[in-house]
This record gives sequence, structure tokens and C-alpha cells, in this order.
Amino acid sequence: MTSLSSISAQLPETEMTGEPAMDEPPFPKDRPQSFREYLSRLDELGDLRRIEWEVDTAFEIGAVTRHSSEVCAPVPLFTNIRGHSGYRMAGAPLAYSSSAETRMARVAIALGLPPTTPGGRIVEVLAAAMHREPIAPVVVDDAPCHENVLVGDAADLTKLPNPLLHVGDGGPYVNTIGIFVVASPDRKWTNWSVARAMLIDGKRMTGIVSASQHNNVIRRMWQQRGEPMPFALVQGPEPSAMFVGGMPLPDGVDEAGFLGGLFGEPMKTVRCKTVDLEVPANAELVIEGYLANDETWLEGPTGEYHGYLPNVRKQRPVYHVTAITHRDEPILPVVCGGKPVDEDHTICGPGIAAVLLEELRRVNLPVMSAWVVPESACTLLAVCVSPDWAQRTGLTSTDLARRILDVCKAPDAAHAGWWISRLMVVNHDIDLTDMRDLLWAWSTRCHPVTGRVAVMDQPIPAGVVFYSDAERSAARGAVEVLDCLLPIGDKAPRSTAFSVNFPPDLQRRVLERLTD
Repeated sequence: MTSLSSISAQLPETEMTGEPAMDEPPFPKDRPQSFREYLSRLDELGDLRRIEWEVDTAFEIGAVTRHSSEVCAPVPLFTNIRGHSGYRMAGAPLAYSSSAETRMARVAIALGLPPTTPGGRIVEVLAAAMHREPIAPVVVDDAPCHENVLVGDAADLTKLPNPLLHVGDGGPYVNTIGIFVVASPDRKWTNWSVARAMLIDGKRMTGIVSASQHNNVIRRMWQQRGEPMPFALVQGPEPSAMFVGGMPLPDGVDEAGFLGGLFGEPMKTVRCKTVDLEVPANAELVIEGYLANDETWLEGPTGEYHGYLPNVRKQRPVYHVTAITHRDEPILPVVCGGKPVDEDHTICGPGIAAVLLEELRRVNLPVMSAWVVPESACTLLAVCVSPDWAQRTGLTSTDLARRILDVCKAPDAAHAGWWISRLMVVNHDIDLTDMRDLLWAWSTRCHPVTGRVAVMDQPIPAGVVFYSDAERSAARGAVEVLDCLLPIGDKAPRSTAFSVNFPPDLQRRVLERLTD
């Protein structure tokens, strides 16, 4: 068995840095085309652990999954779920990997990249794909997700192993990382998005359909027609589909087409049995039905991406189930969201960074790379600027940082920029994916008074606990800009870092001799 640590030890040092890759990334060609294939690859790398003792859906699956996320353990594959013979679950499937050298390995593998691909390169690959022509999926006649078709009384949500994840949750959750597939009434836009869903009973579930989310934009189209919105909830599709479901792509962009453009070949989908939608063909399980126009149910609370359990419940729309289809002995993914880092951060972070990076480049700002820090619960955006930023812009460092924030919070980027409560602007010598580098830059380059700017009345991540009730209600509040740029010209200090201080030929000789 090949381990992740042994692979990373063979990687040239230059490929392990977070420096931006400015060349056009090639099409990833080695993506796992099913959730099972993906888990098999993790197993080969020693990043999967079979949990063969009997586990309960009440808290036990949640506790193991939460612990696995927090300590970066291998993916727990639950094979013996009390009362649910024939079902399996995989916890924290796209969280940080168990290799300290390759924490983003699971995301890299999901996107068809080598497991050693650093986070900065993943962002570049996603950003490059935004320029490519989408490739529409191909619809196949038969698919593994239709090996078992349950309709009528047989389509019973309570038969599924719906876990009660956190102590204090409002109920068991049918979905934590599956993708909802919805389409506009004219079928010109099909959206895939990750949204949680809580069990009500055998035929109903409820969950978030937030005002700014694309699934709600499409829902309003159906409401204008006076019709319920058809949906399909896809559990355990190929992992790239789960990833792109958490990426804030622009309005009107089909995630399936985006992935086709990313990979240079179409995704495979299959028509649902009871609704007019297509879903990833290799999915483990699909729940079909309709979202009611005027029916609501109290949902939550449950552990959130920022690491806390809210103390409120909210009225949410109700999903009505018409069919459940699944593979033989399906493997359902589960996330126990909370204290970073879990899939809320490893999925959303790179996607947000890619969208904002492209927006900053579109307006010709001297930005080299961007990274949404997973450990910050995706609320800290770190941006690296080119060495000639002052000559290119004519701005002071603080004015440049403010300009970057304005672009990220502008309406064109609002779907991505909403997440950000702090912006950190650094020089090109800082590896954005290295927490040590970021802490060094903040501690030694950001003036405690003049280097910090509070910008008021901005779109904010309303779930973050330090915001007031009024700010959270309005989803607007203060955002902090951290100017961590070094002085320029004669006042610029000289770094002592190995990669900066010593001549490149000496660096190469030292590295060659140390690795002999």
C-alpha cells in the first residue's frame, strides 16, 4: 500500500509551496467517477478506516466523524449501522487528509489531480476552468443509482440511516453533503448545490433555502408559476460533483457543464423516475420529490460551519418525497459540521478563492494568488500581490487593500464575497496556504493601528458569532482589512527566509545534497 506521506516525500520542494501557478493547468484526467472508486483510492493511500463495530445513528456516527475531522484521521467507513443492514456511511470524506504533508489530498483526488497537489494549485485549476467552454452532460439510459427503485409507501425516509449528529441538534439529518439538483421551469439552468436537510417523517424533510442561494432563485421562478419546485437530492455522487455543489459559480452556470469544461469531457447523468430532472449516473442514492410553495417546518438547530451550535430554530420549506432510488448496499457520505476543518471549509474555501481570484484579475489588480483559509471557517481571505504592485496601481498599500475588498464585496462577486469577514493582503514571499507564513506576516507586517481598517455596512457571513443580532438579521456589518504589505523602496526590509535570502543556484545545490 502506498501512503500519502511517502508520496509527498518524493515531490520536488518547489511543487509543495503555495506559490501561484500562472501557466494554464491541463485538463485533470484521473478523477474518480464514483464515490466508491474515490473511497478505494483513499484506502490504497491509507486514508480510510473501516469501522466494523456496531454504531448507532444517535450521536455515535456524529462523534466518530467529528473527531475524525478535528484530528485529521482517515475517513471512517461505517459498515455495521444498528437497525440499517445493507447501508454504509463514510464520514468526513472530503475533509483534510490524514497526511500532514498533503492536507488537501482528498479534494485534489476528487478533482482528478495528484494527491500531492497543494491548495494554491487547486485554486488555479478551478480559476482556469472558469474560462473554458462548458460541456453539457450526456444522459445515459441506465445507471447504478437505479439498481433499486422505491416509490409509493416503499419510498420511506425513515428506512435510511439518518444520523442525529450533535448533542443539541433539532433532529436527524437526511443530508449533510449531498447535492440538491433543481432546474428552472424553462430548463435553461440546472443548479447543483449542497444544502442540509432535516428529517420530518417518512415522506417529508425540511432544510435551508436561503434568499441568496441559487436554489432559492430557481424556487422563486416556480413560485411565480404557482407550482411546487421538483428536486432530486443526490447522495454519494462522484466527489467532484459534491465539491462543485459548494462552489459559488455565477448565476445561470450549470455545475455539470462547468465540470465538463474542467475535465474536458461530459459528465454522465440519468433521468429521474418521478421528476423531470437528471442526476449523476453513478450516485449511491437519490431522493426525488417536490418542494412545497407555502408549507414550512421548524428546522435545526445543528452544528454550523463556524464551529458553533445556534440556539434558534427557523421555519424552513418542506420537501415532499415521491421516490428513492439507490445502488445495492449504498454508501452514504456524512459530515458532522462544526469547528474547522471539515467539508464546509475544504469544499467552499478553494471554490470561493477561485471565483474571487478571477474577479480580481478581471479588473486588472496585481493579484498573484488567493486563498480562503479553512482554519478561519472560510471567513478570512488571504491575497498575495505582485512585487510591482505600487508601480502598477499608484496606490498606497492601504488603498490597494481597500480596493481589493471593494471588488470582493461588489455585486458581481457577492455570491462568493459574502463569506468574508476579514481580508489579509500580503507580499509575494508569503505562502498563503501555510498558517506559519500567514501568522508571521500578520504579526510582523500589519501595524496594530494603521494596518487595520474597519469597513462598515458590508455583506457579511451572518452565522459568525461575533456579529450583533442586528448585523446578523440584516446580513450586513463591519469587515476588517489587514494591510500586511512591507514598506517599499529604501525602507523595505530584507527577508532571511531560505527561499528569498539565498541565490537560487545555492538553494538548488543545498536541496540536492540534503536529499541525496
